[in-house]
Amino acid sequence: MLVKQISVFIENKAGRLADVATCLANEGIDTRALSLADTTNFGVLRLIVDQPEKALEVLKACNFAVSITDVISVLVPDVPGGLAEVLKIFNERNLDIEYMYAFIGKESGKAIVILRVDKPEEAIEKLKDTNIF
Repeated sequence: MLVKQISVFIENKAGRLADVATCLANEGIDTRALSLADTTNFGVLRLIVDQPEKALEVLKACNFAVSITDVISVLVPDVPGGLAEVLKIFNERNLDIEYMYAFIGKESGKAIVILRVDKPEEAIEKLKDTNIF
């Protein structure tokens, strides 16, 4: 499934992550998944939220550098080899993955993996005949 991801560029200093979370919470935006990659001076916080368009505007109003990106969300069996099987499907269809992160979903026995690929709409078309959606 195609989902919107919010990317926030934040200074790598105490309190900035809390500032993002507070900004979103004050506007009733629920964070469903996140990933944080950092360097010495800054980090990239990637978020899946329940209201991505609103989150984009709210974070801009809070003076954060922010963007919105299409990513793919797939259900993965929460068993040994579950991720390997999904990645095998991507490999067989020549789909390059730029990055990914995962979290446990609400559906029992499943994890949710977020994947950033070059052309998400094309990737979904190539994946439609699989059982990963």
